Amino acid sequence: MNNRVVTFGEILLRLTPPGYLKFQQSNTLYATFGGSETNVAVSLAHFGMQSDFVTRVPSNDIAEACIMNLRSHNVGTQHVIYGGDRLGLYYFENTASARVAKVVYDRANSSFCTIQKGMFDWDKVFEGATWFHWSGIGPSLSQSAADVTLEAIEAAEKRGITISADLNFRKNLWKYGKSAEEVMPALAQHCNVMFGTEGEYQKAFGVSPVAYNATSPSDPIDIEAHKEFCKAVMAKAPNCKKMFVALRNVVSANVHVLSELLYTSDGKFYVGQTHLIDHVVDCVGCGDAMAAGLIYGLNNFADDDEKTLNFSVAAGTLKNTIQGDYNLVSVSDVLTLMGGSDSGNVSR
Repeated sequence: MNNRVVTFGEILLRLTPPGYLKFQQSNTLYATFGGSETNVAVSLAHFGMQSDFVTRVPSNDIAEACIMNLRSHNVGTQHVIYGGDRLGLYYFENTASARVAKVVYDRANSSFCTIQKGMFDWDKVFEGATWFHWSGIGPSLSQSAADVTLEAIEAAEKRGITISADLNFRKNLWKYGKSAEEVMPALAQHCNVMFGTEGEYQKAFGVSPVAYNATSPSDPIDIEAHKEFCKAVMAKAPNCKKMFVALRNVVSANVHVLSELLYTSDGKFYVGQTHLIDHVVDCVGCGDAMAAGLIYGLNNFADDDEKTLNFSVAAGTLKNTIQGDYNLVSVSDVLTLMGGSDSGNVSR
């Protein structure tokens, strides 16, 4: 299918100590790029879809390296604009055993944080687009970023473009005087497809989440409680046709159980496959990989919602095995996992 997806948000320089070293142990930091909406665009490009990433970056060599990186993954950058003082960045310290991962943000006054309404020509951005994806991270950075996110959403809605959102809540980013509870409901109201954890849905819609404590794929979940949760959210989201709910239980730093739910506006409820990830390499970007998976599935699997759901959770599972923000897997990789292929085998 010749579908074009536009994603909008901030791309970041990511700095990471090698292996499992703590910040104070290392005099070396590996530099890569990432960011929620960027990760979705890259993942979709690796799935063979046309994806364009829209953002604002400074006019300097680091930004040029960033743009070249996106182009190397076949992500469209023709609607990226230049201005502002700096590229945002974050430091990531990987987790091990009982030690938690750490993220330190350095995004204040970045080129994206200081965007203003009217800077983007949305008529050109959305020309030929069939899908628009945003996340809750952009609106968390500044009032102006929240305003431009709404501007983009309204422009997409006006053109009849399908709108999806990853509700992405990061408590350490909401620093400009507004809370997620104040900002996100008005933005989420426009969405046709939503993705997030139950805790993130709570921030946007005020519905109390259900605990997920599975320690193996065979552990049962409280289907009725999760279904009631989804019904309560959908009652507050009149434009939403499909809501996906990520379920993750961190058994230990390197052992996670991952699954996903799907609830539709016509009352259908699906529980996705459950995967035990017994060697998490890098969990950053897992949700973005799941979001990309559901976008791909909804565009390519016709009306097979269950296949879309399982594709999404399998894509997220594979991301946990890859260092960096990007999910560098193909459609065939994801389908192989969905089919129950043994992990660790050599593909010959």
